Amino acid sequence: MLTAADLSMLNSDLTAEVMEQVDRIIEDNKGKPGCLIPVLEDCQRVVGYLPVELQDYISERLDIPASTIYGVVTFYSFFSMVPKGRHVIKVCMGTACYVRGTKEILKRLTEEFGLEVGQTTQDRRFSLEAVRCLGACGLAPVMVVDEDTHGWMNPKKALEILEQYK
Repeated sequence: MLTAADLSMLNSDLTAEVMEQVDRIIEDNKGKPGCLIPVLEDCQRVVGYLPVELQDYISERLDIPASTIYGVVTFYSFFSMVPKGRHVIKVCMGTACYVRGTKEILKRLTEEFGLEVGQTTQDRRFSLEAVRCLGACGLAPVMVVDEDTHGWMNPKKALEILEQYK
């Protein structure tokens, strides 16, 4: 059986303090019908993502097969198995945004920060995502940073806006 100390050695993000919170989440939910998604959501909120080591730990504690947990984590787009940055950049790739230049914006961001879509910068400042539609076609092209929507983007303006997010 994996211990919290084992996880700290396997993954530096799973510190003793973090694992105390994870244990509390598991204990508060264990045995409740349908507890898996709330446990995963709360654990991701604490850790920032759901690495395989943590999924295995949750599996053992909730007595749910690891394959079931992995299936849930990989099925739902709001779960992540890789660390997220402090700020998540979502670049809209919907039709209105695409025809108005979002491809160039995305290209500039990948060049500037040295990352591809789905990746996080080394310093964990930014994560970059390309999304199908942000529902703000009238503002196309659109970029969302965390919860802030920025419209009428171009590559230069996108970089200027990102300077505000430290």
